[in-house]
Amino acid sequence: MNAKTGPGVRERVSRGIGVSAPRVDGIPKVQGKFAFASDLWAEGMLWGHTVRSPYPHARVLSIDPSAALAAPGVKAVLTIDDVPGKRTFGLEFSDQPVLAEGKIRYTGEPVAVLAAETPEEARRAGDLVRVEYDVLPAVTDMVEALDPGAPRVHEFGNVLRHIHITHGDPDAEADVWVEGYSETAMQDNAPLGPEGGLAVPAEDGGVDLYVNTQWLHVDLQQIAPCLALPPEKVRITLAGMGGAFGSREDVHLQIHACMLALRTGRPVKMSFGREESFVAHKKRHPSRIWMRIGANRDGKLVNVRARMVIDGGAYASSSPAVIANATTFLAGPYEVPNARLEGTAVYSNNPPCGAMRGFGAPQTCFAGEALMDRLAGELGMDPVELRLRNALRTGSVLPTGQVIRGTAPARECLEACREIPEPPDEVATGRDAIEYPGGAGNVSRGENLRRGVGWALGYKNVAYSEGFDDSADARVTLFAATDGPVASIHTAAVECGQGLLTVLGQIAREELGVDEVVFEPHDTVGIGSAGSSSASRQTFMAGGAVQLACRGVRDELFERARQEAGVEGPLGLREGRVIDAEGRLVAFVNDLLDGGSVSKSAVHHHRRTQQFDEHGQGDIHVMFAFACERAVVEVDTDLGLVRVLQIAAAQDVGKALNPQAVYGQIEGGTAQGLGLAVMEEVRLEAGLIKNASFTDYLIPTILDVPPVESVLIEEPEPDVPFGAKGVGEASTIVSTAAVVAAIRDATGLPLNRAPVSPDDIVGLRAPADGGPEPPVPDVPWQVSIPELHGMGMGQQELMKAE
Repeated sequence: MNAKTGPGVRERVSRGIGVSAPRVDGIPKVQGKFAFASDLWAEGMLWGHTVRSPYPHARVLSIDPSAALAAPGVKAVLTIDDVPGKRTFGLEFSDQPVLAEGKIRYTGEPVAVLAAETPEEARRAGDLVRVEYDVLPAVTDMVEALDPGAPRVHEFGNVLRHIHITHGDPDAEADVWVEGYSETAMQDNAPLGPEGGLAVPAEDGGVDLYVNTQWLHVDLQQIAPCLALPPEKVRITLAGMGGAFGSREDVHLQIHACMLALRTGRPVKMSFGREESFVAHKKRHPSRIWMRIGANRDGKLVNVRARMVIDGGAYASSSPAVIANATTFLAGPYEVPNARLEGTAVYSNNPPCGAMRGFGAPQTCFAGEALMDRLAGELGMDPVELRLRNALRTGSVLPTGQVIRGTAPARECLEACREIPEPPDEVATGRDAIEYPGGAGNVSRGENLRRGVGWALGYKNVAYSEGFDDSADARVTLFAATDGPVASIHTAAVECGQGLLTVLGQIAREELGVDEVVFEPHDTVGIGSAGSSSASRQTFMAGGAVQLACRGVRDELFERARQEAGVEGPLGLREGRVIDAEGRLVAFVNDLLDGGSVSKSAVHHHRRTQQFDEHGQGDIHVMFAFACERAVVEVDTDLGLVRVLQIAAAQDVGKALNPQAVYGQIEGGTAQGLGLAVMEEVRLEAGLIKNASFTDYLIPTILDVPPVESVLIEEPEPDVPFGAKGVGEASTIVSTAAVVAAIRDATGLPLNRAPVSPDDIVGLRAPADGGPEPPVPDVPWQVSIPELHGMGMGQQELMKAE
């Protein structure tokens, strides 16, 4: 793809909302014609390369780039002293240096960047940069990081943020108590498309950046100050994305590529290989949770007490928001009159963690649903009936004191999931080898197979929380064309594979009655922020902005039609015509446009939320989406291998704008949660990733993902465009818990660690032991430590400053 992109992608969207319109980017992707970030190209471009630290914690004593500068093809080698402006950046707090400044905090931290004529020359030159380190003791265990005597990752300490929520009487007693400890591993987002970008120096002294990212405008707010350039001189355009799942929310190579382009005066391309991608992007936080649940004899929950710690790694990223989200969900999707919930995010010398699909909720669901099953056993109740008895509903009060005002069909999800038939029993012998657990390895013939069934109910907030004034901008232009009017949509909302362009096109088709849509390049030029493609929010937020802009265009057309035709009363749009209430033609839209166009901009805001008060109370979230999954598994108890036979899923979607796309999101999210249940784990040794490849870091393939039988629960959310809720995350939240619950049911083992390994099943590894519950850190109430040390504005303040 050339750096100078064309006017946009023109695609035909044949239907409006509520039907399964085909994806507008589907055919070029299947045909291999879609241009991804790694395909970027510009005349005379150089190749960038990053020199990274081999140590998790060290002082940088000296950097000698002389040998690299003398190497063939090398045009520049840059260190922290070459950063023209602000030396730090960050999504939540500005705590991450552009390049290592005196200290290394994780293995793989960038120390220097360079540019050369070819990628091979750049890589060879990287080996010639001489860096002298003084290796320091590292802290790589999240609980040890809380010890006052542990090595300090940052001068102010290792506590990034602590959340404390008290509700009702946290000391209330119950008839029956169950308690347990659980932990989840660090999971990689594992997008198939690695990080890539192209920076092109401009004649005005600025730079044009083409990059795969999830939030163009917040990238801009972090990049421009580091380059010492005004925002208008840093122009960012979205490059083709091969998946994200949260990994593109943070700046990765953007600043480095721009620095090299501005220094050399030539375009610079950077594209990470798989191993570097594993090191460079943020991951799902590993977690440890200590929890007690109390109930009456009739099964009504009385009290939840929980303590959670997550490892944020070396820098903040979105950890402050993740621990806030996770802590609010510790009591599960249930009515609980009393609770004490404590959550802490810590710094460590591990790779930084940040956003990943589910944003803290998969970890809490895994812990809480295991105890709900245990409680059902103690009470002699069916686990589904126990959940039905306690499930949240409209009007329920959450542990934060927030009352659910919108739809909350948790019970409906449970009941619909229960109605899906389980797969029939299979004869253990005589199958094709591929139909056994571990079938691709041809290791079993059906000896000692046990079937198990597991349930999980979960929920997730939609959009941003804690008082963030979230919004999305869009501009829609309707112009005349030979085959009928065409709608042009300009938005910075990012398509990262979730099908956003298709849905936005459907909304325009619904509102304007057009057949064709033009998508202008997604950029920071001439359009305001649409927020991140995260938090299950883009259909809701960007879709709302497109809907408002379309209605502005429609109203302008109606005014012209009334003036020209002299009609009154309600009007409508259909197939390029303005019609009256009886469906009669009033005017052709092309005639009203008269060779020109009508353009309207709009900004969509969601209902306001609040920050936590001193007790962790407040209307923290915008709205909620629920999901239930039932997993059926088959376990080879001799080999410790698992085959998932079926996932039954019922998900609260509000209104399915594109049902086929919703089913796809449920299936994809389920696969990602299944990965965390049985195979996905970033393995660290002293802070070093030991399995940074898809050979050693396993993700589910088509042979691992079972049939997913899905039911959509459609109860439109009030005061939301089309009543639609975000659908991307809920299935990931529940699938890990459901699959592991099914393995517990098959084996009778406690299995309190995800992923479950064969060693766990055959008894070679004992259940995880978290030891005593760590004390609550002595930090100022609800204040993130970096904020106390002037480390920069959070995104709320950044957006206000814009």
